[in-house]
Amino acid sequence: MEGKLTTHVLDLSKGLPAKEIKIDLWRLGDQEERSLIKTVFTNGDGRVDSPLLRGEEMNPGEYELVFHVGEYLSQEPLNAAAQLPFLNKVPIRFGIGSQEEHYHVPLLVAPGGYSTYRGS
Repeated sequence: MEGKLTTHVLDLSKGLPAKEIKIDLWRLGDQEERSLIKTVFTNGDGRVDSPLLRGEEMNPGEYELVFHVGEYLSQEPLNAAAQLPFLNKVPIRFGIGSQEEHYHVPLLVAPGGYSTYRGS
């Protein structure tokens, strides 16, 4: 079985997928130095169009997804007046231990908080 890394973003305040969220995928080194692997955007379903990593790209190690939610959340009238958003960039660090597993890292976001879990 070929492993893959996927993600999606749901807006809990609307109960809808979050569209056009910028997401950066970073690989972390032994000294926590970061290497940018790619930048993607969510589609109309709050997902990215293809896996972030798959197969041989799934090198075991520590990774970080950075979800740029500030601009998305500021589109709402209640949040637009804020000079500095409470949430701007949401980083999620996680480990990949196998090239053969599916790692799904969803983000559930609202103006006042967020949650994540290892999905399927």
